[in-house]
Amino acid sequence: MEAVNAVIRERMASRHAPRIPEVTAHLVEAGGKRLRPMLTLAAAKLLGSDDIRAVKLAATVEFIHTATLLHDDVVDESTKRRGRPTANLLWDNKSSVLVGDYLLARAFQLMTECGSLEVVTTLANASAVISEGEVLQLTAAQSLETGTEIYLNVIRGKTAALFSAACEVGGMVANATPAQQAALFAYGDALGIAFQMADDLLDYGGTSAIGKNIGDDFRERKLTLPVILAVEKADAEERAFWTRVIEKGDQREGDLEEALRLMQKHGTLEATRLEAHAWADKARAALADLPDHPLRGILADVATYVVARLT
Repeated sequence: MEAVNAVIRERMASRHAPRIPEVTAHLVEAGGKRLRPMLTLAAAKLLGSDDIRAVKLAATVEFIHTATLLHDDVVDESTKRRGRPTANLLWDNKSSVLVGDYLLARAFQLMTECGSLEVVTTLANASAVISEGEVLQLTAAQSLETGTEIYLNVIRGKTAALFSAACEVGGMVANATPAQQAALFAYGDALGIAFQMADDLLDYGGTSAIGKNIGDDFRERKLTLPVILAVEKADAEERAFWTRVIEKGDQREGDLEEALRLMQKHGTLEATRLEAHAWADKARAALADLPDHPLRGILADVATYVVARLT
């Protein structure tokens, strides 16, 4: 990871536009977990490779992730990220969007340096799926017709796609067999879904210390799993409430507390917690087709970690 961070610092530099490293450093150095690049390194090392290309691809994955965060904060009009003011708040929306574009360009430069069309194809496809997931969320949000299937498509795009691609490209530079490649994809996909479900649940029961304010998704009228399940179980009066606060955006004092009461009443917070744990179980099960190696146990621990804060 020290080598990855060195590549990130080197490639986020700009001779002509000093705002680029300023904005990038604000987010990159904000104390993120670096989970995605660690998955790339772990996948390669698990399969016996210390190929330097894994380091460049790990940095690539982090650049793609950072770019999406910069863009997301503009779209969501967010003011806080990882407990700190967002870049769009400190600078402006234009800077966030353009620096995000720059990081995506840097990501594609790095991935092409690895000399593998398979790697480029995987990360390019993941980038397209991420954008597709974000647009789907934009169109599906605020419609009470959005169900669990669409929700899964959204989080597969916005989160799981980069998790699975991060694992896959690590396997590619280690010459993974088709079965190992499939296992890495399945692990990353399930891990990403568990991670996002946990994040969505914490919005209604976590702590602002993790960098989110309780109820941000509610205020932004995002239909995440706890709300979707509550809408499915709602009677006429409850559906009218959800229509007002989500579809119409007419939110009043006490509405967040009422939303939490309805989710508690129908057990949707607990149902979301169980679903996140089920996906973590799927992630651990996917590791069975990978070599017996200490890192395999650590990857299993990562799946446990992403849902541990829910217990």
